[in-house]
Amino acid sequence: MALIPLRRPRKLPFRRQMTRASVALIHRQNQAGGAELLFIQRAHRDGDPWSGDMAFPGGRLQAEDRGPFAAAIRETLEETGLDLSVYGRFERRLSDLITRHHNRWRPMVVTPYVFEWSGPDNFTQNHEVQTVVWIPLAHLGAPENQSVRPWPTRFGTLRMACCRYQGHCIWGLSYQMLQEYLKHRSAISKP
Repeated sequence: MALIPLRRPRKLPFRRQMTRASVALIHRQNQAGGAELLFIQRAHRDGDPWSGDMAFPGGRLQAEDRGPFAAAIRETLEETGLDLSVYGRFERRLSDLITRHHNRWRPMVVTPYVFEWSGPDNFTQNHEVQTVVWIPLAHLGAPENQSVRPWPTRFGTLRMACCRYQGHCIWGLSYQMLQEYLKHRSAISKP
């Protein structure tokens, strides 16, 4: 049986003219042989609209970064202590997503990168991270764990798709990245 061709990640044509950020989707095999994906829970901070949310490690590009790939590696090291340049194997890039700056309505492009982790679990969280969680992929992909999160806006309450795990809620951009990652993983594992 032929493999379904994978859709190329979408690159926004105007991304170089906008503020850029990147994140790392990091997966590993656990001791039981199952795959799991790393998430951080953002620290609670006044004025941060995503305070306490589940996310992938990452952040905005800085002047010293050679590009979004380098920013994902740097931000992961800063936020979690995990050194992707030593223990991470880069696999692929996912589609660009557009969001806004935390406190402004200016658009920002976020590029996700997928890595396989083969290093130790020595986390050294910085002030931006409340906790680090490995979540089994079987849980993340199971239909019974998909839910809806109400999100109040000044125009009314939106019902946002999400995945729930032990009191955590993965939604928004992180949920969109997760869904693309799971589709890619499913496509390459089919016979």
